[in-house]
Amino acid sequence: MRLTKRGEYGLRTMIRLGIAERNGEGVISVSSLAEQEHLPFKFLEAILFELRTAGYVESLRGKHGGARLARPMKTIKMGEIVRLIDGKLAPIGCASETEYEKCTCPDEEHCGLRMLMIDVRNAIANILDRYTLEHVVEVTLRKQGKCGAPVKKKPARKSVKDRHADPADGFLALLLDTQI
Repeated sequence: MRLTKRGEYGLRTMIRLGIAERNGEGVISVSSLAEQEHLPFKFLEAILFELRTAGYVESLRGKHGGARLARPMKTIKMGEIVRLIDGKLAPIGCASETEYEKCTCPDEEHCGLRMLMIDVRNAIANILDRYTLEHVVEVTLRKQGKCGAPVKKKPARKSVKDRHADPADGFLALLLDTQI
């Protein structure tokens, strides 16, 4: 599974709206949201339309209009948003539960690749469906130091070629670490 730009922007939008709700900001204008998240305005409008149609976001018109969450954060699973915007979670079509596609393998039932990709799909789905928007907003705010927890100092940034995903920066590590 590879998250598209549309999927990434949709998730970032939902997280930003969740942070706004948690901080009591209320409605956020689309232009402000696009500016804060560095998102193309027209692309963001299309994503918000899709989120609004699905009942995750509501919009208000007028001078002080904009967008806000339509449902409580604790009821919004991250997997729901990914599936809404990007569709299947499976890396290959024959491993998908929701958008199955027949593969070219001569023996799909006994195909090791398909079995492996089903496990990959299940692992991704289990993680995305375990966490709610509320969890992600909490971790984001904790990481930003806005929940009263001190932010750990990191060493100076590595050069682009030396960077890698540090397991200590992972979501679960931050969710479980109360000493951030």
